[in-house]
Amino acid sequence: MSPDAMITHFVGAAAVVIVVAHAAGRLARWMRQPVIVGQLIAGIALGPTLLGAVAPAVARQLFPPGIAPMLNALSQLALVVFLFGVGYELDLSILRQRARTVVTVSLAAFLVPMAAGVGAALLFREELARLGAPAGMPVSAVLFLGVALSITAVPVLTAIVRENGLAGTLPGVIAMSAAGLIDVMGWAVLVGALLDAGGHGEPHWGVRLGLTLLFTAAMLLGARPLLRRLLWRRHLDASYRLAVLVGFACASAWVTSALGLHVIFGALLAGAVVPREAGGTLDAELVRPLNDVSGLLLPFFFVISGSNVSVGGLDGAGLVVLALVTLLGVLAKVGSGLGAARLCGVGRDDARTIGVLLSARGLTELIALNAGLQAGLIAGPLYSVFVLMALATTIATQPLLALVRWLADRSGRRSGDAGYGDSPERAGPVTAPTPGAG
Repeated sequence: MSPDAMITHFVGAAAVVIVVAHAAGRLARWMRQPVIVGQLIAGIALGPTLLGAVAPAVARQLFPPGIAPMLNALSQLALVVFLFGVGYELDLSILRQRARTVVTVSLAAFLVPMAAGVGAALLFREELARLGAPAGMPVSAVLFLGVALSITAVPVLTAIVRENGLAGTLPGVIAMSAAGLIDVMGWAVLVGALLDAGGHGEPHWGVRLGLTLLFTAAMLLGARPLLRRLLWRRHLDASYRLAVLVGFACASAWVTSALGLHVIFGALLAGAVVPREAGGTLDAELVRPLNDVSGLLLPFFFVISGSNVSVGGLDGAGLVVLALVTLLGVLAKVGSGLGAARLCGVGRDDARTIGVLLSARGLTELIALNAGLQAGLIAGPLYSVFVLMALATTIATQPLLALVRWLADRSGRRSGDAGYGDSPERAGPVTAPTPGAG
């Protein structure tokens, strides 16, 4: 394929991806589901599951193999911009309000699913290897499968909390705060898994860990004060500041990728070290264009994710594993979040809501799966299983919240107590953090 023909195909594919994914996202929102649900389904539909199976000639014409690297590069750029925004908006100051409850819930909702995933990986290593796990189930693969069950998607959770009127309420604030800590712990374990999964041509994991720690220290001690001098000057052009920050995010992502990790870690780190304005407040004029750019480009990531999913490729064993993984993922998250909240004195209905909210995985799960796929920690039907699990647990969040609301209303009618959302213990003046759109 000539360069001109490749560009022609790429532009046409980009038009299809943007239009189809955003239309599916609007349809999902109309159905009271997060936008990511529609966009992920669109990505899967444009892959071998639907378009490739029903009209393979059309699929080859729209997405010829020659443009796959271009689509993949654009999807990685979307992740860098998106996760830079997530890192910039990461705010754990909310812990000062309800530190004990948030820390207890986050630890339980991370460690219990993590233990369940690790235990399942060790018990069923042979079955998982047949579906796409590495042979012999190395430590890196075991840790990765544990992380895959323990993640909670902060961006999707933000949308769900807002759409259900839970922003600022006790369950909404605790779930959002705990989800932020869960993702921090999940990324930390994932870094360890990827360091251990380095190829034969890469330095020893200890060397890479040392270089990673040195880079993190340089970012915190050197990059942050330099950015403070460059960016928070008076009358500084907003477009210049945005260009500097996106370039900074890409450079940081390049370093972590060169260290054998994934670009996502560099992007998160870059966003986290960017200094806030005076008083520690976030710059809305900076966050808005970041969200706009990532929202426009993320459908390319969903298409790349969907191109590796083949529902038709799941045999009977694969479907059984899908059902078990989904059930285990929901029960471990809901049960651990609910139980930990109750131990901290949270009311029954609010504790149920917290557990259900923490079960949503969404985009964060897909990003982790993409990192594991590139590192060779997951492949084939097993990758499809976990992508579909992420989709199923996200879709199930709204019906489960409706069930919690119905149980609370029914209990209130019987006892005459306050119904759902009327718990006497409120979150007070605390407001939920607002990570990037997803």
